Amino acid sequence: MHLPEGGMAGIAMHELSLCENILQVLEQQAESQQYHKVKTVWLEIGALACVEIDALRFSFDAVVQGSIAEQAKLEIIEIPGQAWCTACRRNVAVQQLYDLCPHCGSYHLQVNSGDQMRIKELEVE
Repeated sequence: MHLPEGGMAGIAMHELSLCENILQVLEQQAESQQYHKVKTVWLEIGALACVEIDALRFSFDAVVQGSIAEQAKLEIIEIPGQAWCTACRRNVAVQQLYDLCPHCGSYHLQVNSGDQMRIKELEVE
C-alpha cells in the first residue's frame, strides 16, 4: 500500500478506530473462548459501510502488533449494497449511499444490506 502524504498520520482515523475495536473483540473472545492466538480473521464489509479497505488492512497490521492477533491474516469478504426503492417497490443494487434507483430514478431508497462490517469467522489456536 502506498502511504498518503504524511505517512501514518495520513491514514484514516476511522479505519484505525475500527481495527482497535476488532482487536478488543478478539481479546474478549479469547478470554471467554479460551484461545491464545488468532491466525485468520474473516471480515464481511459492506460496499456501503464507508470503509477504505486498503487503509483498514494497513491499520490492522499496525494495531495487532504485540497482541494475540500479531501475524494474523486478514481476509475481506465484500458484501454488495442493496436497497428497497419505495417508489417502484423493488429491491435494487446500489454502489454507494445516495444512489438513485436504477429502474425509476427515485432517490427514495432504504438501504437493507451492505452497510455493515462484522467479524464473520476466526481461525484460532
